[in-house]
Amino acid sequence: MPTIHPSAIVDPKAELANDVEVGPSVIIEAGAQIGARSRILANAVIKGCVRMGADNEVGYGAVIGAAPQDLSFKKETKSYVSLGEGNTIREYVTIHRGAVAESQTIVGDHNYLMVGVHLGHNVHLHNKIVITNNCLLAGYVEVQDRVVLGGGSVFHQFIKVGTLAMVRGGSRISKNIPPYLMAYESNLVSGLNVVGLRRAGMSIESRMELKRAFRLIYRTGLNVTEALRAARQDRWSGEVLAFFDFIEQSSKRGICKVTTKGNVFLKEEE
Repeated sequence: MPTIHPSAIVDPKAELANDVEVGPSVIIEAGAQIGARSRILANAVIKGCVRMGADNEVGYGAVIGAAPQDLSFKKETKSYVSLGEGNTIREYVTIHRGAVAESQTIVGDHNYLMVGVHLGHNVHLHNKIVITNNCLLAGYVEVQDRVVLGGGSVFHQFIKVGTLAMVRGGSRISKNIPPYLMAYESNLVSGLNVVGLRRAGMSIESRMELKRAFRLIYRTGLNVTEALRAARQDRWSGEVLAFFDFIEQSSKRGICKVTTKGNVFLKEEE
């Protein structure tokens, strides 16, 4: 049987695995599903639209599954929040459910959301992402694998952040951030996330190839369409093809521009 504190309110129609732990003053509504070995800490609220896998921890005062902040939203709309496995949701995080019928806000596996993070409706987090304190993600933002978002950063609706990108704290982002790059301030990139790429196990050969791809997109004076056309005439590894594909698919929102300050490239030995 789940371990439930006497002060918690858990609807009998909620589905909890036998080894779930529920702390003081938690509210879990009918229809919620919580997977094995998960812990729900004091004062958290889990709405009935939440589907949660195993090994998740929901921190003090977090609210998962509340209605979206969308003036056109109708309360009777059935929508969801889906969490995978092994996520850490720290204090006072808010995750809103989908804004349209049968849609969902998705959090993948092994993500770490620090204090005060907000995920708006229909956000999609992939896997192994770190989002630091007080980041705000508007509706339909997509964040791909192993991204790090710095504290206090804000993200406009419908943008995408590519794999292994890193965003400096306090940034304001309203355009797509291509994979593997460092972003900061207002829609600027400063070069490759070299440290992140190295920690991810990417070879020096692949990192050097990505630098060449970065120069082609950002430093040749070609516009994006011309640079992509030139890129398709060469041979590239899978990581670089993913970089180009992401940019090609970003034509509607556009991609962040390169900074004109300082040296954009970190030496490999740094």
